[in-house]
Amino acid sequence: MPKTSVLRAVPTSLEAPVAALRQVTENDDDQILSLSLRPKRFGDFVGQSQVVENLRVAIQATKRRGEPLEHALFAGPPGLGKTSIAHIVAQEMGAKITATSGPAIGRAGDLIGILTNLEVGDILFIDEIHRLSKVVEEFLYPAMENSEIDFVIDKGPYAKTIKFHLKRFTLIGATTRSGLLSNPLRSRFGMVYHLEFYKPDELVSILERSAKILGIALEPDAAQTIAERSRGTPRVANRLLRRVRDYAQVKSNGKISKPIAQAALLAQGVDDYGLDGMDRKVLTMIIEFYGGGPVGIDALAAAMNEERDTIVDVVEPYLLSAGFLKRTARGRKATRLAYQHVANLKSQDLELFASTT
Repeated sequence: MPKTSVLRAVPTSLEAPVAALRQVTENDDDQILSLSLRPKRFGDFVGQSQVVENLRVAIQATKRRGEPLEHALFAGPPGLGKTSIAHIVAQEMGAKITATSGPAIGRAGDLIGILTNLEVGDILFIDEIHRLSKVVEEFLYPAMENSEIDFVIDKGPYAKTIKFHLKRFTLIGATTRSGLLSNPLRSRFGMVYHLEFYKPDELVSILERSAKILGIALEPDAAQTIAERSRGTPRVANRLLRRVRDYAQVKSNGKISKPIAQAALLAQGVDDYGLDGMDRKVLTMIIEFYGGGPVGIDALAAAMNEERDTIVDVVEPYLLSAGFLKRTARGRKATRLAYQHVANLKSQDLELFASTT
C-alpha cells in the first residue's frame, strides 16, 4: 500500500510540510473547523474570479464532450485556496478525488499503487507537487500523456519492463514554489493558474460567511478590521476570526465589535499591516543587522536561526506583495515602507516604556 493519506470524495486538508512551519499552528479542533468553512461549490467560493471562470468553462466543455478534465496546476502562496479549488473541481465534475502530497510519495511503487486504483475521470490531487523526487516525477510523464507507466524490475540481464495501462485520470497539482517545478512536468499541465492575494473586500465576504457558519456575531467594521490584517489570505482570516471569537467570549459578551477585534489582534501580536512577530523580526534583522540589505536568503536565515523555507514560503511572499521587501540580484532589500514601519514600532515601544516607568 502506498505510504500516503488517500481520501476519496471527501474534502480534506493535506497541507504541505511547509505549512507546518507557520508560527501559529492549528490544533485538531481548528483543523476540523477549517474543513467546515471550506466552500463546496464555485458559487460559495470568493475571489480568484478569473481562475474560477476559466475552470467553469473548462468543466462545462469537458462534461459536454464526455471526457476527463485536462491536468491542472495551481500555484501561489499557502492559504489562498488551492486545495479548496481542487475539491470543488472534483465536486463539479462529479468525480472521485484522491489527495496526497509530494513528500508522501517516497517511492515509485507508492505512485503506481495510487495510479492503478484510479478510475476513468478520477482526480489525483498532489499538494506541494514540486517536492516530488525526480525518480517519481519521471513516472508521471507517461502517465499524464499516455495513461501508462513502464516499471522496470530487477537489474542487469534479469531486468524486465512491466507496462501498466492506466485509466484516463486528471492530475491536479498545487505548489507554493512554482519555480522549483521542472519544465518537463510543468509543460504537461494543460491548465496553469497562479492564485493571487485577496483584496480586503473579498476577505470581508469570506469572514461574514465563516461567521455565519460558526454562529459568531460579527459587526461589519470588525470584519473590515480583521480582513485588513489577514495578509490577503483566507486561511489567515479564518484563523484570526477564531482567535478574536475566543477573545470576545472571554473578555466581552461574545459579540465582535471593532474595538474587541483590535484588542484581540493586538493580543495575538498582529499589527495594523497584518504583520506578526516573525515578519517584524525579518524586517528588523535586514534593517539593523544588514543595513537594509541587500542580503542573501541563506545568510538571513542563518542570522535569524530560522529555516530557509520558513522565510521563503511563509514570510516573504506577503512582505514582497505589501511592499516591505524587494528582490534584487544580490538579495533581499528593505523598502522605505519597511523603514517607516520599524521606526514606528520602536516609537511605540518607547512610549509604552515611558508610560510604565
